[in-house]
Amino acid sequence: MVATPRLFAVVVATSFAAGLNIYATVATLGLLARAGVVPLPGSLEILSSWTVIGAAVTLYLVEFVADKIPAIDLAWNALQTFVRVPVAALLAYGASTQLSLSEQLLTAALASAIALVAHGGKTAARIAVTPSPEPYSNMALSFGEDVLAVYMTWLGTSHPLVAMVIALVLIALIVVFIHSVVRAFRSVMRGGLRQVQLRSDSVRQ
Repeated sequence: MVATPRLFAVVVATSFAAGLNIYATVATLGLLARAGVVPLPGSLEILSSWTVIGAAVTLYLVEFVADKIPAIDLAWNALQTFVRVPVAALLAYGASTQLSLSEQLLTAALASAIALVAHGGKTAARIAVTPSPEPYSNMALSFGEDVLAVYMTWLGTSHPLVAMVIALVLIALIVVFIHSVVRAFRSVMRGGLRQVQLRSDSVRQ
């Protein structure tokens, strides 16, 4: 059985949202299901339980605070690599139960890759912004990511094809942005090594 375009679009959009904020994504899916806006497949019905929604909201609040404090947000995001990516894979796997096992695994792998790119873009943005002496840029960036995660989750379930296009455009932009950040970081490192080498040579002389 081949994945339908709608299922593919939903996976792309929600996986991108999960890479930004998995707790907001899970809570939004659960609340949308409780409100009857989106039917969840049997394997994901647990997301609509108040226990899961409550846990997701609680963890979201923890992330809401930790993600807006310079330096702490970098450590938090590093730890979240081991949450956002695998949970995105599990959500995609559960959403594709109508597919064959091999297609389910491919869907989960795709979700992992998309979540990893979104997560990588978020982390790269923090690396670029954290050196700023004021905390407001971190707060604004984090708040924008939270809003985007909720919006992409809702849009992915109501207008999946539109959400998929937006997610794919953002993924392309993130790839370019990460490449730029890596190049800038390497340039700074090379400059630092040159300074150390020059100082070492001057001491020897």
